[in-house]
Amino acid sequence: MPTHLITGAGSGIGAAVARRLLERGDELVLLARDAGRAKELAALHPGARTLVGDLGNPDRLSWAFGQQPMPERLDSLLHVAGVVELGRIGELTPKSWHFQLNANLIAPAELTRLLLPQLRGNQGPQLRVNQGHVVFVNSGAGLAANAEWGAYAASKHGLKALADSLRHEEHAGGVRVTSVYPGRTASPMQAKVHQQEGKEYDPSRWMDPESVATTILLALDLPRDAEINDLTVRPGR
Repeated sequence: MPTHLITGAGSGIGAAVARRLLERGDELVLLARDAGRAKELAALHPGARTLVGDLGNPDRLSWAFGQQPMPERLDSLLHVAGVVELGRIGELTPKSWHFQLNANLIAPAELTRLLLPQLRGNQGPQLRVNQGHVVFVNSGAGLAANAEWGAYAASKHGLKALADSLRHEEHAGGVRVTSVYPGRTASPMQAKVHQQEGKEYDPSRWMDPESVATTILLALDLPRDAEINDLTVRPGR
């Protein structure tokens, strides 16, 4: 039975992916920032396990994981969580930069580093078994940067570079790496973005998280003789 570790499973795309995987009988480990959030995730996704680690403080992830039972193997690591704070370059403070770079780039890098042994599985010189899959849910901002999106786009451009480098480093061992670049998706994050932009939020204008979840499952379920490197999905209306 496949085992997946998901960040951002509390809402939006992450919650949709978690629901779909649980419905088909896969095992889930959901990352929560603290014990209270872990209880909320366990209630939202019955049957899933939780792991506590704060993506906003990546320096502490290694210590936090050392205090908890870790999965022995992983079939996929799904980086879905993210934060956004808009602002002009001339007005953004270091605090805002650290907030977004920590959660959107440094934490995924550290989480990947810590879990690579479980993703690599039983590998030998001529044997590749239980090769895992790392999926980075990026953003259209990871491909192009607009005004007031500088810090967020920088974190997402960095996430693209992280994924591309990881793919080259782990390809020989059979670990697949996919970046998904969703356009605007109806979610609590999108509501926050509209608030920051001073615009009215109409979720019907944007993609349903279930549609993005479908693209993620497409990448996960692809036969092992192929790999989706980059997948862009945009609102169809």
